[in-house]
Amino acid sequence: MWPLDQGFFLFVIPAMLFAMYAQSRMTSAYNRAFRILARTRLTGGQLARRVLDDHGLGAVKVERTDRHLGDHYDPRRRVIRLSPAVHDQPSLAALGIAAHEVGHAIQHHTGYAALVLRNGFVPIAQLGTNAAWPLFIVGLLVGADTGILLMNVAILFFGAAVLFHVITLPVEYNASRRAMAVLQDGGYLRTEELGPARQVLDAAALTYVAAAAAAMANLARMLLLRRSRD
Repeated sequence: MWPLDQGFFLFVIPAMLFAMYAQSRMTSAYNRAFRILARTRLTGGQLARRVLDDHGLGAVKVERTDRHLGDHYDPRRRVIRLSPAVHDQPSLAALGIAAHEVGHAIQHHTGYAALVLRNGFVPIAQLGTNAAWPLFIVGLLVGADTGILLMNVAILFFGAAVLFHVITLPVEYNASRRAMAVLQDGGYLRTEELGPARQVLDAAALTYVAAAAAAMANLARMLLLRRSRD
């Protein structure tokens, strides 16, 4: 039945459809908010620099990256990297995304527990993501006790990757809450401007929910395939 097994239809396809919906919602919210310029005319890069300085994080750098939607905070180098559309533009989408990445920098500075836990899981999650399925497929092909052992190990590896995705959710939602508080309390956005920025962050958070759902769907598929070997 591999690769079109029962688990693929029961778990993976619904997760794929959910991911497509989440990405569509993200694209729609981003495009709407990108067309609206903020009253302050601050670019995302300027906003990030100001907010970091206001929170005593002058050592954190703000850099422009050429990657589209490559916005992220690098805790190892203490750098916020913003894509051109965010770094250079004064749109509500740019300010919302920049504030979100600043939220991660503030989490790092304050030792936010979920972020510390997630960062510790990164190498384990990478190993689980890269090794689990190849190991599991070999286990399916080998058969007998050796195959079952390989599948069990693969499930443990992939379970670590799933846990990483689950831990990521509170980290991302907390960064978005911090971002909205910064934008509102700092007076960077008017009341009527907060809605479109919040929609971008909510839609972005939904993509992380979809990623977690996809990981759990694949784990459920693995467990179902493993059970069929008993």
